[in-house]
Amino acid sequence: MRICGLGDNVVDRYPRRGLMYPGGNALNVAVHAARCGAEAAYLGVTGNDAAGRHVRAALAAEGVSTERARIGAGPNAYATVHLDDDGNRTFGDCDETISLFTPDDADLRWLRGFDLVHTGDCSGMEEQLPRLAAACPVSFDFSDRPWSYAEPLLPYIRSAVLSRPDADEDEAAGLLARAHRLGAKLAVVTRGARGALLSYEGTTHHQPVVPVQATDTLGAGDSFIAALHLALHRGRPLADAAGYAATYAAAVCTLPGAFGHPLALDGAHPRDPSRCP
Repeated sequence: MRICGLGDNVVDRYPRRGLMYPGGNALNVAVHAARCGAEAAYLGVTGNDAAGRHVRAALAAEGVSTERARIGAGPNAYATVHLDDDGNRTFGDCDETISLFTPDDADLRWLRGFDLVHTGDCSGMEEQLPRLAAACPVSFDFSDRPWSYAEPLLPYIRSAVLSRPDADEDEAAGLLARAHRLGAKLAVVTRGARGALLSYEGTTHHQPVVPVQATDTLGAGDSFIAALHLALHRGRPLADAAGYAATYAAAVCTLPGAFGHPLALDGAHPRDPSRCP
């Protein structure tokens, strides 16, 4: 499978640790797809500072192609991450400005060579979705955005992922049905500790969370998305694919950052003990 992460990247800054890690939904999906065996690429804009160089070095180390990625004139996008004692994260100060861009015609021609392009609500690609969908099937992470945000975009989306931590089974099933009616072939509602409800090719499956002692939940959803798409592309049944994705995502939660590769906030490289499976 060839998959491209399109749009956002950041360095996730952890002030209490004195470290930052590469991250961002589109970039994380590309990296975890590569770790699961896909031919993966990332298309976006990194900064021309030490953080941007670190992001590009991490992508190179992970085998993710950056042949059409840009380097912007300014510091890399960032997000500040705070963790509680259970590894759950909240976000503080952030700035994604430099990572926002518009794909050009050459990018769209290039994307025709992929099986899937993944983007989401942090990437600023909403107005580009008709052009993207004409070039390549689109996966989109709507996060916890309201239905009024998702509804006009769904006709261009092949795979839709929505986050509703408080949704019961009926509400989640209703969202899946509405997403399908608007054109999505794969629809997923993630519900935190309640697990995920998925629907694909006429089959619906509830996937429980795989218990794990979490170190950092950052990147759990992104790794689940990547692993799920790879498993389905390989022909695994929905329940089997979802179980594989949940197990993979649980393992990611035992490690710091979205996929490792720490950098000290002063720009020095510490030893990296974290590698995802």
